[in-house]
Amino acid sequence: MESLTLLIPLSVALVFLIGWVFWRALEGGQFDDLERPAHDVLMDDDK
Repeated sequence: MESLTLLIPLSVALVFLIGWVFWRALEGGQFDDLERPAHDVLMDDDK
């Protein structure tokens, strides 16, 4: 039972950390355009 006093707060802190990183990615525009990188691979820029 003593391990739960360490593991529960640690897991809650990890959830908040992951949520914060995900929120920063959303605010930073990481997921704004998911189509263009896939199309860029198919476009041939060589002339």
